[in-house]
Amino acid sequence: MVQTGLEFFLSTAYKKYRGQRLGVLCNQASVDRNLRHISELILNKKLGLNVTCFVGPQHGIRGEKQDNMVESQDFVDSITRLPVFSLYGSSRVPTMDLLHKIDTFVVDLQDIGSRVYTFMYTLANTMRAAKEHGKKVVVLDRPNPVGGNLIEGNVLEQEFASFVGQFPICVRHGLTMGEIANLFNEAFNIGCDLEVVPLKGWKRENYGDSWGRDWVPPSPNIPNLTSAIIFSGMVFFEGTNISEGRGTTRPFEWIGAPYVQPDRLAKEMNQLKLPGVYFRPIFFQPSYQKHKDTICGGVQIHVSQRKTFNAFRTGLYLLERIATMHPGDFQWKKPPYEYEYDRMPIDLIAGTAKIREAIDQGKGVREIEKEFSQQLKVFAKVRKQYLLYGK
Repeated sequence: MVQTGLEFFLSTAYKKYRGQRLGVLCNQASVDRNLRHISELILNKKLGLNVTCFVGPQHGIRGEKQDNMVESQDFVDSITRLPVFSLYGSSRVPTMDLLHKIDTFVVDLQDIGSRVYTFMYTLANTMRAAKEHGKKVVVLDRPNPVGGNLIEGNVLEQEFASFVGQFPICVRHGLTMGEIANLFNEAFNIGCDLEVVPLKGWKRENYGDSWGRDWVPPSPNIPNLTSAIIFSGMVFFEGTNISEGRGTTRPFEWIGAPYVQPDRLAKEMNQLKLPGVYFRPIFFQPSYQKHKDTICGGVQIHVSQRKTFNAFRTGLYLLERIATMHPGDFQWKKPPYEYEYDRMPIDLIAGTAKIREAIDQGKGVREIEKEFSQQLKVFAKVRKQYLLYGK
C-alpha cells in the first residue's frame, strides 16, 4: 500500500509546523487513500495547525475548469471560510496579498509525469517567490502515475521556455513531484528553503493502478490512467488544428479532424508496427474546443504493453502521418497559447522548433529522434542525482 506525503505529514511530520501560518497549494486530487480532501484533513483541530489560505493551480482548486487556458479567480471558500488564491488567473505567481498571509507553503499536487503539464511550473513559481520573500516550501510527495523508470523525448531548449516548459528536462521525465522539486531547487538554482515529505511503499516500476486507491483525475482532461500514459505524445496535437479529443469522453486517446479518413490513418499507423500500441479507426464529435459539434475522423490509441510503448515516438509518428496525408488541410495552430503571443504553440509544447521544421520539410521521425537521443542521455545523468526511491 502506497503512503503519500500527505498521509505521512498528517501522521507525524505536521508537528514541527505548529505555530506557522500555512498556505496549502492543492486541488481536487489532493486526497488520502480514503478520498478525503486535504482541506478537511489539515484543518482537523487535533493537529493544531494554522492554515490561513488555500491556493489552486490551472483548472481551479476544485478542477472545474474543463477547457484549457481558462482562468480561475480568487474567492472565499464557503466551507472553510478561508481565502482561496488562484495561480492560474490574474497572476501565475504568488502575489503579495498571498505571501503576507503565510510563513510556509504546503504543496500537495498530483503530477502526471510529463514536462508539458503545468502543475510543476506552478510549484516552481511558488518556490521562486518563497526564495525571494523568505518563505518555506513543503512538498507532500505523490507517486508518478506512469512509473519512474522510463524517460522519453527531447530536452527543452531554453529559448522555448514558457509556462508549459520552464527548464531543460525531457518530455516524459520519470520523476515524482518531490524529486522534481529537488531538481528545480538544486540543478536549476532556485535555492529556496525546501522540504520534501516522502512517499512510502512506491516502487519506480509501479503505475497508477497499483497504488491500492481509486484514480482521481488530477485535471479534467486526464480522466483515467491511460490518458496520463499517452499524454506526453498526444499533447503535441494541442499545437495543431487536429483535435486531441478535448470535448469528448476520451481526451488524448481520440485524435482526429474532419478531414481525416479513419480507416486509412489506422492502417498506415498499424503498418508501422510501433511497439505496445494499436490504432483503431473511429469517428467522434467534440462538444467544445476544436471542431466543436463537427464529426471528426481519427484513431483511438490503445496501449497494449506499457513497458514497450513510447508516447513521445507514437505522437511524432501520428503527427507526421496526418501532416503528410493531408498537406492541404493540416495546419499548425497560431498563437496565442499559454500566455505566449508570438511564438508558435507547437514549439512551446515541443520545447524546440525542430519538430515543426522537420515535419514541414518532410524529414522522417527517425531522423528527428536521432537528434534527441544524446540529449536524453545527458538529462538521464542529471536526473539520477535526484531520485529518492531507488535508481
